Amino acid sequence: MGCFECCVKCLGVLPYASLFATILLYAGVALFCGCGHEALSGTVTILQNYFEVVRAETLDVLTMIDILKYVIYGVAAAFFVYGILLMVEGFFTTGAIRDLYGDFKITACGRCVSAWFIMLTYIFFLAWLGVTAFTSLPVFMYFNIWTICQNTTVVEGANLCLDLRQFGMVTIGEERKVCTGSEKFFKMCESNELDMTFHLFVCALAGAGAAVIAMVHYLMVLSANWAYVKDACRMQKYEDIKSKEEQELHDIHSTRSKERLNAYT
Repeated sequence: MGCFECCVKCLGVLPYASLFATILLYAGVALFCGCGHEALSGTVTILQNYFEVVRAETLDVLTMIDILKYVIYGVAAAFFVYGILLMVEGFFTTGAIRDLYGDFKITACGRCVSAWFIMLTYIFFLAWLGVTAFTSLPVFMYFNIWTICQNTTVVEGANLCLDLRQFGMVTIGEERKVCTGSEKFFKMCESNELDMTFHLFVCALAGAGAAVIAMVHYLMVLSANWAYVKDACRMQKYEDIKSKEEQELHDIHSTRSKERLNAYT
């Protein structure tokens, strides 16, 4: 019976809204980071094998891809910690925790903490919107290439070329292109790298979208928590004033009773 009551109490402590948002955030970030990392690795393979892009001593497209990989590592670590912080904030604004630690301790600093988390989450929301828009660019590029490869019979007579200079990946002086009808084009279309990289970028885009939805859900949860803490602070002040007035009335009544008793004696 004791274990059952403990389980029921723990279920009452859980902030289900924050838990759902945290699970969605972790799933979205994991999907974005994992698929994005592998998609970037596939992009390097395609550039080196079919477009003959080599590493240079200056800042080139391959070096930028390596930098993006390290950025992905940082994003994964940062949002793992941030999800934990938001879960802790959700626990401390749950009714059962508030009953354990007292309303005054929560409302004294709870408003500042909730407001800070709302501001930070809104900034992350805007950042993930930018990440989603940025991730849609390689999806669009790979979709065009994948569509051309899927319709090789239609474009057989046409002379279409995929030039990296059009996407700003190489300088104007470098000619890195693959044209339909060439041996490299058919090898690229038949390879697994192109199909896998395209679908990995699609999954990364879906993960970024899930992170955006999680940020929106967090904003709703944090706004509701901030409003509750604000009302709890006002209620606490009202209770303090009411208790003080009752104490003053009690003291006045006690003083008058003592005066009447002294006058009687």
